[in-house]
Amino acid sequence: MTPRTVTGVSDPLNNAHVLITGATGFVGQAVLEKLLSTYPTTRISLLVRPRGALTAQMRVDKLLRKPVFSAWRERVGDDGVATAAGRVTVLAGDLGDVPALPGDIDVVIHSASSVSFDMPIDDAFRDNVGGPVSLYTALLESGSDPHVVHVSTCYVAGLRKGVAEERSLDHGVDRTEEMTRALAARAEVEAASRRPEVLGKLLEKARSVHRRAGAQAVAQAAEEAREAWVTERLQDAGRTRAQSLGWPDVYTFTKALGERVAEELWGAEHRLSVVRPTIIESSLSHPYPGWIDGFKVADPLIAAYGRGMLPEFPALADTILDVIPVDHVVNAILAAAAAPSAVGEPRYYQVASGIRNPLRFGRMVSMIREYFSAHPLLDDEGSTVQVPNWTFPNGPAVERSLRRRELAVDLADRAVGRLPANDRTRGWISAVFKAKRDLGTLRKFTDLYKPYTQTEVVFDDANTRALHETVPPERRESHGFDVTAIDWDYYMMEVHVPKVPGLMRSRSRRGSSGGATKRALPQRTDVLAVFDLHGTVAAASLIEHYVWVELAAKGSGQALRELGGMVANSGTYLQAEWRDRGDFIRSFMRRYEGVNEAALRDIIARKVTPSLRARVLAEATERIAEHRAAGHRTVLVTGQIDVFVEPLSDMFDVIVAGEMEKDSDGRWTGHLATSPLVDEARATWLTRYARDSGVDLAGSYAYGDTYSDRPWLEVVGHPNVVNPDSSLYRYAKEKRWPVHSWTTTAEGRFSPVLRSLTGSGRR
Repeated sequence: MTPRTVTGVSDPLNNAHVLITGATGFVGQAVLEKLLSTYPTTRISLLVRPRGALTAQMRVDKLLRKPVFSAWRERVGDDGVATAAGRVTVLAGDLGDVPALPGDIDVVIHSASSVSFDMPIDDAFRDNVGGPVSLYTALLESGSDPHVVHVSTCYVAGLRKGVAEERSLDHGVDRTEEMTRALAARAEVEAASRRPEVLGKLLEKARSVHRRAGAQAVAQAAEEAREAWVTERLQDAGRTRAQSLGWPDVYTFTKALGERVAEELWGAEHRLSVVRPTIIESSLSHPYPGWIDGFKVADPLIAAYGRGMLPEFPALADTILDVIPVDHVVNAILAAAAAPSAVGEPRYYQVASGIRNPLRFGRMVSMIREYFSAHPLLDDEGSTVQVPNWTFPNGPAVERSLRRRELAVDLADRAVGRLPANDRTRGWISAVFKAKRDLGTLRKFTDLYKPYTQTEVVFDDANTRALHETVPPERRESHGFDVTAIDWDYYMMEVHVPKVPGLMRSRSRRGSSGGATKRALPQRTDVLAVFDLHGTVAAASLIEHYVWVELAAKGSGQALRELGGMVANSGTYLQAEWRDRGDFIRSFMRRYEGVNEAALRDIIARKVTPSLRARVLAEATERIAEHRAAGHRTVLVTGQIDVFVEPLSDMFDVIVAGEMEKDSDGRWTGHLATSPLVDEARATWLTRYARDSGVDLAGSYAYGDTYSDRPWLEVVGHPNVVNPDSSLYRYAKEKRWPVHSWTTTAEGRFSPVLRSLTGSGRR
């Protein structure tokens, strides 16, 4: 490729045709921005995969509106952006299906890859080994003869100590054999996951946890557990195979084999440069200080440390955490692309800071601790988070401590799950939930990042240093990549850490004093507000209804004898409730065999109604009133029998309840006329009712209190849990559903609202 001159500056990238893969990724975005903002005559082709309803062109249009391009857009204006769009060609496809490539490509910057340390082995090989095979095969077929810059990582050096040089990797791994085995692994693990001895255990566990939510919830949980089992074993297969061959994880293993693909398919007879960055983080200066796109390698550790989630970590204080700003990497990539390169003689450039400007892990932690001490984050209650002071114990000590804490938290989780649901136990569940979350974070980081925080390898950068010297002195400020110029205190404390994604939200968070934050309801007539009865609208149970009826109908003497029989059967009722809410209702309602329905209605109307209304929760009546004021259709759906809920009929627009089977004399047989409308049956009814009534479920609301309510709560767009049992509370925390504590039944507080509801005459 002959150098071209634009505005007096000789650079082979001027007027060149550059193909970029991975343009939507972190490095790819920065490369594209630099070419657009600095090389106005360069033509650019982007290989971009369509995603869902978004075409490749739509994704690029959206990409150009991202923050990385903001300074460039502001500088060139709308006309300049339109002009630039004219020199950008979008090629729809991906590395698994590379389309026909142009025949006049001068430079290829291959930055596309999957950057995850714990990918399933087949996915990692498909992306990081199979992808380069497809790309270089397509290049050979295109007739183009470009200089290829293959972006890799320094950590392809593997598990070693000492200096890793800038040269081809020395290993004898057969990439074709490894690829074949890796792609076959999923079929093998999928088959194993369906064996009765595996699937049976997963199903048994799903039943023990999700039985009350219904058979479909159990089936869904079992299948999700099977898929997780498959993923975990494929991740373990990748990690184990990588470590058995000398790499810390499947990412570095497959990136090393990806380099071998580039060498064999392209570098042997064409021009090839391999650029190996270390840990790429936010920009030092271009396009602006602190630009970053998503969490990078060090950021989860920084964020978790600032939130107090990592009390200790198995790192070596003297380990070099080799960080490099993304703009340095981009400048090195473009310099490598512009540098002379001989056919069949690949060049290797390691963009690293460890030899000439090392940032040791202990020093970085001290800086971050100083930063968060001066700018503390807030926890969920709005209190200042105290960051830990790491002592850097040895790895086995941290592992033993972590395992002890995991066992203790698991024991506490099982214990609190068996306690009655109330504000105190829900507070304990929240504490256990947070502890499990924090321990899970620590476990994940310990497993994934230990090779990088305990490494004793440093990366030679002699070639990269020499490459920097080829940049004309007048261009080094904007195009250079001299790592000795990086001031780590300034970079970490003033540039990088303040821009770590999510930290600004944590810093500005304010705690709430009780329950979920209440927001004004939108005015709509096409949505529902669906309420459960027991524990949600009324602090009354099926058993309490029975007691009220017995006392009203038979007097205290006979009622006490009847209650004695009920207590004797309480074990049976509890077992039925644990198995299935519908079983409990069927079992309990057998006690009403022989009851005259007409007489029962009269007793409830005259004597039971005051007891039920006295147990209606004030917060529930207020919420129902708010929904009705917003035009929402209020619905009470309950497994209770219709006769018992008639006292609340004026509070709702629609009431759906159970019915009892009657004999020819109007007496109850003790059997239900229809199956109880609970868990999945309620979800089915709600879906059909919404369809038939033209209701938007995505905009609708639902309120329930037990785990058996989960299926129908998930049907609506705004699920809410009220005074939840332990299982539902834990699930709501995971899903970030609003949790309400409704407990007030004092007549003086709720009676005005209740009177306004019951006096409206609406059904």
